[in-house]
Amino acid sequence: MKIVIGCDPNAQEAKEKIIKYIEKNGYGEVTDFGSEDPIYANVAIKVAEAVAAKEFDRGILICGTGIGVSLAANKVKGAYAALAADVYSAERARLSNDANIVCMGAFTTGEKVREGIVTAFLTNEFVKGCASQPKVDAFVKYDMER
Repeated sequence: MKIVIGCDPNAQEAKEKIIKYIEKNGYGEVTDFGSEDPIYANVAIKVAEAVAAKEFDRGILICGTGIGVSLAANKVKGAYAALAADVYSAERARLSNDANIVCMGAFTTGEKVREGIVTAFLTNEFVKGCASQPKVDAFVKYDMER
């Protein structure tokens, strides 16, 4: 799996730990889009564009709360970024909502929880034909028509 990751300067340490965690567990090849830009929207948009263009299978974004990067990423057509503060939400982001980017907070989520979120997000797949399929189809249709 090809994974792209980015963050703002506040989340540099969290991002580095997540990269090591992904590599240690063999979840995929990680490309780091950086963390130097204090304007989190810039890295969030770059990650979202790369995921939407299918250059990467999944994206991970981190800022202080995860809220800002999720808002910015969701402005990109074809990017479906889910803010996850717990493992169950990350799991459902994939299984029920077909999210292709997970967003987390460096200040609001502990290291072990972030690891659980990453595991859930990278090891689950959307269940085509599930009860959520019409809901996902509706927002994808709207997104593609705008």
